[in-house]
Amino acid sequence: MPRIFATIVHHPLSYQLGPFNFTGFGLAILLTFVIAQLISQQEMERRGHDPTVMGDLVFAAVVGGLLGAKIYYAILMHDWGSLASRAGFVFWGGLIGGIVATAAVMRWKKLSFARISDVAGITLAAGYAVGRTGCWAVGDDYGRPWTGFLGTKFPEGAPPSTVSNMTQIFGVKFPPGVSPTEVVAVHPTQLYEVTLGFVMFLILWRYRDHKHAEGWLFGLYCVLAGVERFIIEFVRAKDDRIIAGGLTVAQLIAIFFIAGGLLWMNARRKVEPGKPGIYAVA
Repeated sequence: MPRIFATIVHHPLSYQLGPFNFTGFGLAILLTFVIAQLISQQEMERRGHDPTVMGDLVFAAVVGGLLGAKIYYAILMHDWGSLASRAGFVFWGGLIGGIVATAAVMRWKKLSFARISDVAGITLAAGYAVGRTGCWAVGDDYGRPWTGFLGTKFPEGAPPSTVSNMTQIFGVKFPPGVSPTEVVAVHPTQLYEVTLGFVMFLILWRYRDHKHAEGWLFGLYCVLAGVERFIIEFVRAKDDRIIAGGLTVAQLIAIFFIAGGLLWMNARRKVEPGKPGIYAVA
């Protein structure tokens, strides 16, 4: 096996200002919150609905998403101590946690799930693209060893991309004699996900004026998100569990999301009594 090399050596984005430590991940989460607020309120207003309800929902999505991402990882790895670490934010846990949190707020405020979710699909894609820049900033959630021109070493990653970590945590096999402390180059999957998230946003933005019933666009988001995650799992360094056929738990969830999204799109394909269109009726 040739020696693994990289053209990029990654260092975390972090600044110390007095007693405060500002990280790229924190900045990405802040920008995700701001962008989600702007897009969701603008889209609700454009459709003729009250945009002020989105403030509480975006806040619930951020809090529920972060908690869900950490709890999912802790359950998956049987390690509750990981809740206090900077690593271990899992996409599906974050998405499910965000949906549960916002659904609870919608129920409390007696809001339409179909109406809000139709706008949320666009917001989720935009937030995903921005949020993944935070994973890149801290060196989390990278891929498997790779010698391509974008291959990236994470000597200070979360965790560092050393032979030891790749073997013990992700189950990657190396030839005998390779130093366990050697930092290897890997797929920069965070950058792939930023790109794919932006593509999802562009597709959803293109269809934001759809003529189907409210909620249809959220189904399309679920399909796109499922396809994106299913594909990225093939190159991601997995601490997930492998199931039948060599697929991971994340890929199994992705399949369910794709199927659920298609069913939801079919159920909301026509405007009819009880299933209004996206624009408010004067």
